Amino acid sequence: MVQKLFDDDHFFWQTFGFKNFWRNELLTVRKNSFFLVKKTGTTIAGIIFKNGLILASDTRATNNEIACDSNCEKIHYLAPNICCCGAGTSADTENVTNLAANHLELQRLSSGKESRVQVSVAILQNFLFHHNGLISAALIVGGFDFLGAQLFSIHPHGSTENLPFVAMGSGSLAATTILERFYKTSLDLNSAIKLIKESILAGIYSDIGSGGNIDFCIIQNETLGFKRNLESQSNKKTSGIFFHTSNSIKTKI
Repeated sequence: MVQKLFDDDHFFWQTFGFKNFWRNELLTVRKNSFFLVKKTGTTIAGIIFKNGLILASDTRATNNEIACDSNCEKIHYLAPNICCCGAGTSADTENVTNLAANHLELQRLSSGKESRVQVSVAILQNFLFHHNGLISAALIVGGFDFLGAQLFSIHPHGSTENLPFVAMGSGSLAATTILERFYKTSLDLNSAIKLIKESILAGIYSDIGSGGNIDFCIIQNETLGFKRNLESQSNKKTSGIFFHTSNSIKTKI
């Protein structure tokens, strides 16, 4: 009774339970807990150049410490003028992008017009937001419509960013350093391909979960082209030294 007089919060801490708090603390301590997050390995990137945009990705699929597939596809088709790179759980990225592609196709059939990049971003953003981040899909959406080349990043919780260049995945930190250092708005097609290739290579060299080959998707006005295995990394090395020349970027290993 005396304690109640001196402690205004006595009623709250007496009735409030901390069982869930201690349960969560025990789960973080246990090494073999079922709820531990599994690390995935991916490096995806996209840049806008003078006449369009380029999406690129590595091709390694991992399950914990096992490389399950060294040549999987991480660039997904959404529309004749829109594509999407996916990082995270393979099943989530494939099914989410297939769902968006079906929505966009129905829209084109009903309206008779080409798909808009922002419409595809809205479909993916709303779907991920309504699932509260439980769907492990980090996406880079790029396309070319009447507004020109557009590039968006979509995070698993539904937040989006509109950027001239972006990298996502576990190797994105190294890839972003190359893009931030050498990106220019006046890049031509060849320089843009070299730049985004070096950014993916930086992610591969820095992240053990990234590897395999490098896939490209080049989107310009009324043209969309895939290039699979444009750069092979079967003999992956541990480090690279990046330096800049007048019109391009090269890698010295």
